[in-house]
This record gives sequence, structure tokens and C-alpha cells, in this order.
Amino acid sequence: MGSARGALGVELRSQLHLALPVIGVQVGLYAMGAVDAAFMGRVSEHAFGAVALGHALSFALLGFAMGTLTALDPIVAQAHGAGEAGAVTRAQQRGVVLALALSALVAGVLAFSAPLLRLLRQPEEVVPLATAYLHVSIAGVPAFLLFVAQRQTLQATHRLRPLVLVIVGANGLNAALDWLWIAGPFGLSTFGAVGCAWATVVARWALALGVAWVAGREHRARLWPPAPGLWSATAFARMLHVGLPVGLSFGLEIGAFASVLVMMGQLGALELAGHQVVMQLASASFMLPLGLSMAAAVRVGNAIGRGDAEGARRATKLALGLGAAAMATAGALFLLAPRPLARLFTDLEPVLAIAVTLIPIAGLFQVFDGLQGVALGCLRGMADTRVPLLIHLLGFWGVAVPLSAYLGLERGWGARGLWWGLAAGLFAVAVVQVWRVRVRLRSDLGRFTAE
Repeated sequence: MGSARGALGVELRSQLHLALPVIGVQVGLYAMGAVDAAFMGRVSEHAFGAVALGHALSFALLGFAMGTLTALDPIVAQAHGAGEAGAVTRAQQRGVVLALALSALVAGVLAFSAPLLRLLRQPEEVVPLATAYLHVSIAGVPAFLLFVAQRQTLQATHRLRPLVLVIVGANGLNAALDWLWIAGPFGLSTFGAVGCAWATVVARWALALGVAWVAGREHRARLWPPAPGLWSATAFARMLHVGLPVGLSFGLEIGAFASVLVMMGQLGALELAGHQVVMQLASASFMLPLGLSMAAAVRVGNAIGRGDAEGARRATKLALGLGAAAMATAGALFLLAPRPLARLFTDLEPVLAIAVTLIPIAGLFQVFDGLQGVALGCLRGMADTRVPLLIHLLGFWGVAVPLSAYLGLERGWGARGLWWGLAAGLFAVAVVQVWRVRVRLRSDLGRFTAE
């Protein structure tokens, strides 16, 4: 009993030592969008809604690409746990190649954003602004995905300090540029949604180039020169075997929220703006389980790589407990202080009136959102990604989106109905994902390699 408690204590310290900086990086990435929203939320409902719409569409696509790149989590973490430096280098370089290929795919879709937004029947008054925002954002797509490819490797090898330093610097740069190009101090010209987009582009390139520099010579040596065996078709196929289901899982989840945002836009620009306030708050709280999920993927992968199946099981159970506790706290805050939280993002009274009716609903699903996020990370550390994809498909697109449409649009419940549908879908996904984790913990936890 004493040895079990001791091992659990060691795992708790190790997991928090990894998770806290990872959460800090996630909060930093979120903060860029939150600062953008805080500036735009004081311009007008239309400008706020346009940036919300543009951000949701671009991030649905980036979420798919980012999820695909998390194939690096089990591959690098398990290779690092096994002490195979060459395999880590090859995985990092293949991640960079995939990042560039995925950038071209995402940019190609964003180039046709105007007809896509009109096809989705978005308010005509916000479509031109949202389109301008998205077209400028294309310039930052390769930078963001190159940063993600580097981040996954640095996290999996427990090198987090460079990530934290760079994210702090990029946030300062983004906030300063938002202030100059959106607020327009000292009588300077303002550029609204377009200025917001350019600030994000510059900050993302600062992330990609900054982390390559700050992480040092050892990290840059993993990027160049090309490693022997880099262009192995089999290795890329095995990476995609793991990464594509995660990318699709991320895309399905983000896409479900984006679909609700599209339905919210059909209700009107005011509802769209109020929804964005709640999404910023829900996204902020989700950074906690998302960071724990990434840390869990690394800890579980490291343990499997060194042949410690019991350690992988211990890391999984602890991560789920931490995720539930963190999100219970966030949920309580949402229920107790909806209006003060909403005022962090807007002082427009009509927008506030809608947001305060939706924030308590978001508060009710916080624990379930956290559990499904952490469970997905634990399964990713085991290289188990196909069954979680099916769970996301059924939960988000079999429950959440249809129920949101039925309650919000057909039954006439409006914005509240859309959010109740999301809550039901998240509950379903969480229950089944945790069940999948229990099944995997009872099975053989073998290693996965790309080669």
C-alpha cells in the first residue's frame, strides 16, 4: 500500500511538473484569440461577430491539421521513453513536412471563404468583414502549424521552457499590435477586423521562428539537415494512421461548435456576438483539461516506451481525476458569476444580456468536457485513435448538432436551445470516451513505432 501511494505521489509531481507549463502554453495560445475578442468586442456587434465567424471557420480547419500533427505525441514520447534519439529527430522532421502539406490544404479552403459563408447563410452584413479577416489569416497558417509540429516534439521530450518564453513574447506582440491597429491610440488609423487578422499573422510567425531559435542548437539540429530515412513512405503512412483519426476527431469537435455558431448566425448578429462571449469563456476553461490531456499523452507514451504498463495506467487514472477536479471548479465559477465573466469580453449591453443566459449552461457541461478531453489525450498516448474518432462522430454529429438544431431552430428555443444540444452531446462523448479508456487499461499496452 505504501509503495503504491509513493508511486502515485511521484506520478502526481511528474504530471504536474509537465502539465502546468503545457497548460501555460495552451492558455497563451488561447489568450491571443481572447485579446482579439476583447478589442473587437468594444468596436461593434457586426465587427465582433465577423471576427468570431472568421476565427471559428479558420480554427475548425486548423484544428483538423493540429490534431493530425499530434501523431507526434505517441511516436516521439515512446521513442524518448525508449532512449531512441534518432527516431525523435526523424519524427520531428516528418512533422514539419506534414505541417507544410496541411498548410496548403487549409489555405486552399480559406481562399474560398466568401462563397462558403454565404452557403452557410450567414448575416450578409458580417460576411465581407469575415472574408477579409480570413483572407489575411491565410498568411499565418504555415507559421501556426510549424509551431505546433515543434511544440509536440518539445513537449514529448519534456523541454517546455522555450515554449513558455516564446508564448509570452508572442502574446505581448499580439496585444501591442491589436492596440495599435484596432484601438488606434494617439490618433492613428484603425483597421478593425483586418488589423486584428494581421496582428495574429505577425504573432504566429513570431511563435514559429521564435521557438526554433529559443529552443537552442539541439532542437535546430532536429530540424536540419534532413535525417537519413526521412522520406520513408511507410513511416509517413503510419504517422497518418495515428494522426488522421485525431485530426478528424478534433475537426468533428471544433466543427460541431462551429456549426452551432453558424446556426447562431442564422438567428442574428446579436446572438452571434453573445455566443462568442460564452465561447471565449468556455475555451478559456478548456485550456486546463487540454493541457492535462497533452501532458497525459506524453506521460502515458513515455511509460509505454520504457515498458512500464502499470505506470501508463497510473498516469491515465491520475490525469482523469485532475481533469474532473479542474473543470468542476470552472463550472462552479460559470454558475455563480456569469455577468462579471461576460464583462471581461464586452461592455455592449445587448450582447451581455444574451451571454449571461448562456454561461450557466456552459457551466453545467464543464466536467464532461474536461473528462472527454483528458480521455482523448490518454488514448492518444497509447496510439489508440480510431475508436475515439467514432465516438466523436456519433456524440457530436449524432447527438450534439442535430439536437442543437432541433431545440434552437425547430422548437424555437433560440440561443439557449443551441447550447443545450451541445451540453447533451458533450455528456454522451464523455461517458463513452471514459468507458473506452477503461477497456484499454485492461488490455495489453504495447508500443507503437512509425518505422
